[in-house]
Amino acid sequence: MSDLDRNYASPFGRAASGRATDAAAVDAGLRSYMLKIYNYMSIGLAITGFAALGVYMAAVTTDSSAAVARFGNAYLTQFGYAMFVSPLKWLFILAPLVMVFAISFGINRLRPQTAQLLFWAFSALMGLSLSSIFLVYTHTSIVRVFFITAASFGALSLYGYTTKRDMTGIGSFLFMGLIGVIIASLVNLFVASSALQFIISIVGVLVFAGLTAWDTQRLKNDYIYGYASQGGEIAEKAAITGALSLYLNFINLFTLLLQLLGQRN
Repeated sequence: MSDLDRNYASPFGRAASGRATDAAAVDAGLRSYMLKIYNYMSIGLAITGFAALGVYMAAVTTDSSAAVARFGNAYLTQFGYAMFVSPLKWLFILAPLVMVFAISFGINRLRPQTAQLLFWAFSALMGLSLSSIFLVYTHTSIVRVFFITAASFGALSLYGYTTKRDMTGIGSFLFMGLIGVIIASLVNLFVASSALQFIISIVGVLVFAGLTAWDTQRLKNDYIYGYASQGGEIAEKAAITGALSLYLNFINLFTLLLQLLGQRN
């Protein structure tokens, strides 16, 4: 009998072959799972971008006689006034926060299709909330900062996916940093300090850079050691919440980098 036949007949040969097959199956499943997360995140970002641009185009006019208000160098339509000046603006600013909690805390009770629709709706609302950046920053700098963010996010996420270092321990540290950034941002709404805003932006970039790598490793481990590898609705909902986490990291990195690197109108 040939060596190949002997190896196949050996229990050690079968075990090694089984482990190799299992590892290959896990790798293929993991790649598919992570690809689904990145696809959801990318579609969400595209919806946000188109929503923000659409709102901006509907909100401004070049005809000063038809404008109802002025925002910096831009003339606002009635719709623009409602979006950026009237008290209604707070509804669009706070609505995405409500949607985040609805998805995060209600995911176990939602069907995957419903969770997916809520994620698309949240992405659109975030676009409405971010549309004012077109009034504050030059369009060229917005595009430049977006590509800087995309490159940075990709490198950080790749590091989180490939590193052998266990990043579990820094999660609580990053969360405390996030809480600090939120509190400082709320305080700065009242004091309006440019120096404090600069510090918040620097610290915020570091926090969300760390969260990007940490979340990527967490999502990978969820599949290898956790529930996400079970497939079906559980995996689908895990992919949606994973996409939401990475999406929020990207958006926050983008807005913070825009505050640091963006050129104002």
